[in-house]
Amino acid sequence: MSALLLLGACSSLDPATRQAQADHLASQHGWTRTSLTTPTFTLAAYTPRSSAQVNTLTVYIEGDGLAWINVSTPSLDPTPRDPLALKLALRDQSGQAVYLARPCQFVQANEQRHCEPRYWTSHRFAPEVVDATSIAIDQLKQKSRAAQIRLVGYSGGGAIAALVAAQRNDVIALITVAGNLDHATWTSMHRITPLHGSLNAINVTARLQPIPQHHYVGEKDEIISSAIARVYLNRFSAPRPQLTVVPGFDHHCCWESIWPSLVEKNFDLPNVTK
Repeated sequence: MSALLLLGACSSLDPATRQAQADHLASQHGWTRTSLTTPTFTLAAYTPRSSAQVNTLTVYIEGDGLAWINVSTPSLDPTPRDPLALKLALRDQSGQAVYLARPCQFVQANEQRHCEPRYWTSHRFAPEVVDATSIAIDQLKQKSRAAQIRLVGYSGGGAIAALVAAQRNDVIALITVAGNLDHATWTSMHRITPLHGSLNAINVTARLQPIPQHHYVGEKDEIISSAIARVYLNRFSAPRPQLTVVPGFDHHCCWESIWPSLVEKNFDLPNVTK
């Protein structure tokens, strides 16, 4: 039994296994993986096989993934074991959703440009990461011929979504799930090393003020607590972004189960003319 448990643990760390599992999950929903080349990174995306023109494209941005093996050892590959943002995107029945991974997640060996551990540890929200994400979104937007976008970010992907939104003029809504919206507060709360190489979403709130936002946090989330979201919200003048703390939920459970209803509610967020 112990050998089987060890084998299971090792396979869960294998990047090829993690990617194959995501490929299979996406394929079951008629989605396929594609690679998006930017000047710095190659980013992986999952999109519906049949792409129709849409007016508004919803881009789901993944969390930090497998950033650390343990408290002192960075992972060699940040591909997530449980790609929650992908699962949320696949639960989006609007017909206008795509998924975007973070740098070095779900990429082939020959696509791993600049895949240094700092980009999923201290520099996970670095300017070059934000810029690459925005360029990849441009490519997804062009393919769908969309005029505007919604950004949905999970965990660290929430920080990236906010930072990207702050530098674009086509974002009509920003939605996060367990979003790391102030990594300085987060590292302080957990007594871990500050992310000195990263931009912080809380520092761009003035540029985000006009964008409708809704932020979701699990009541039992011990990784990203609602206190972090409240510090972020306090930087806004009225009307402040919406915050919903969901009873019984934590960082992972059970967002998939209620996501379709949240999609329906959030897509009624008013459009903003900048």
